[in-house]
Amino acid sequence: MRVLIVDDETLARSILREHLAKIAGVEIVGEAANGFEAVKLAEEVNPELVFLDIQMPKLSGFEVLELLGERAPSVIFTTAYDEFALRAFEVHAVDYLLKPVEPPRLAAAVERAAERLRNKTPAPSAHDLAVSARPPGRTLERILIRHEGRVHVLPLERIDFIEAQDDYLSFSCGGKRLRKQQTMADLESQLDATRFVRIHRSFILNVERLARIDLYGKDSWLAICNDGTKLPMSRTGHAKLKELIG
Repeated sequence: MRVLIVDDETLARSILREHLAKIAGVEIVGEAANGFEAVKLAEEVNPELVFLDIQMPKLSGFEVLELLGERAPSVIFTTAYDEFALRAFEVHAVDYLLKPVEPPRLAAAVERAAERLRNKTPAPSAHDLAVSARPPGRTLERILIRHEGRVHVLPLERIDFIEAQDDYLSFSCGGKRLRKQQTMADLESQLDATRFVRIHRSFILNVERLARIDLYGKDSWLAICNDGTKLPMSRTGHAKLKELIG
């Protein structure tokens, strides 16, 4: 079984590597010290199983899986905190190991992973991963986008508006555009409704970017952004926006 170890602590990686070396059939194909390295390595070395720390700088373990999406291998989470256990299993993790990892518990987790591979158990969906990357009850604070081989971490406050383009969403930020494969309905359900309003079937607007509303025709309006961009607005979208801004 091809295994990738991801942990920002050198000692934790060393201990896990030492324990795994004693388990027959395990081949360690790489180690990553942060989430960005993990995403890159996962696609380069094609592991069948990843031991993934949850709390890491820059990208959490859940966000690593969100970026890998349907390409994500089986995962065993490793962390010093048991508060993440429920979320770990919500994304169909093979197992959840508390640090310091105990060898018998580790061996049992590896066997579970091997059984999943034998049974060809499907990986979690990209949607499930995205939802689980956010603590329960909290709206999104940033968008993760892979564009031209790079990972972009996009804070919500930087987004001017979001446009639906076929199976993708286009995020407009200061005149630049970044695209991500996701549905408008899925994203809308995760956004803060006091800051982002779906003004049209194809557009979500950051209310802070609104300069004014212009009447365009019968039962149709234009949202004029601070930079002069004009966005179409439906009757329903107009009602939502007016209710929000008073």
